Amino acid sequence: MGNPPLRRHLPNVLRRLFRRLSGMLFTGTFSRNLDEKLRLAVPKPFRETFGCERGGLLFLAPGTDGSLGLYAESTLGAVAERLAAASPVRQDVRAFMRLFYAQTQQVELDAQGRIRIPPELAQSVGLQKEVVLLGVQDHVELWSVERWNAYLDEKRPHYDEIAERAFDAK
Repeated sequence: MGNPPLRRHLPNVLRRLFRRLSGMLFTGTFSRNLDEKLRLAVPKPFRETFGCERGGLLFLAPGTDGSLGLYAESTLGAVAERLAAASPVRQDVRAFMRLFYAQTQQVELDAQGRIRIPPELAQSVGLQKEVVLLGVQDHVELWSVERWNAYLDEKRPHYDEIAERAFDAK
């Protein structure tokens, strides 16, 4: 009944198609080490959610709170659309667009599922040896372990209040 190799790969194809149609949902926290060439292994669950094969392209951008954001092209496109809808005469919009796009760089997944962090981006957020990768809905954030632990120490005790404000926001 059909081609056995095709049958074996069909679930992966369907999963990738579903992710593209339904939107990406990144969750989870992983720790990885940067090597001497600033290469970072992207965890398999994140690679699968990106739907990005080895050799695929992603975008690394400045994030918030001292992090970097790793985006699929489609998600970065959605960010661009949202920014394009903002008023170009607002100084904060122009400043953000300049800072964000000027520092955003395309990165490629190598044969081992790693990306190379550009030195200037690594330095800008203090990435050294140990990096924490967080799934944050439609993108992945990269944090230095020290900065992430400090963020957790500050925010975790206020989780309930933060949740209430987040869900009350309009």
